[in-house]
This record gives sequence, C-alpha cells and structure tokens, in this order.
Amino acid sequence: MGIRLLVNGEEIELNEFAAKILGGTIIGAVTSLRGIKKDWKEIEVKVTK
Repeated sequence: MGIRLLVNGEEIELNEFAAKILGGTIIGAVTSLRGIKKDWKEIEVKVTK
C-alpha cells in the first residue's frame, strides 16, 4: 500500500505505523460505501477548509 500525505502542498513523512493507520482507515471507510468495486486501483481524498 502506498500513501502520501500533503498539507498545503508540503509532503508530510509518515512512519510505517502512521501510514498503516491512515491508509487502513481510508480504505475501510471508502470500501464500505455502496457501489465501490472490490478491484479498485486508487483512492484520492482532498480535504479543504
């Protein structure tokens, strides 16, 4: 699993534990949604405030 975190365009380095937690949370939430196929290739999330 590859995961990148960018805040205001700056990449934030994630250790293995943080990457697994963040990636697993996003994958779990998205794949539980109706209509998401099990053979997905990429998930992209953008959050703004």
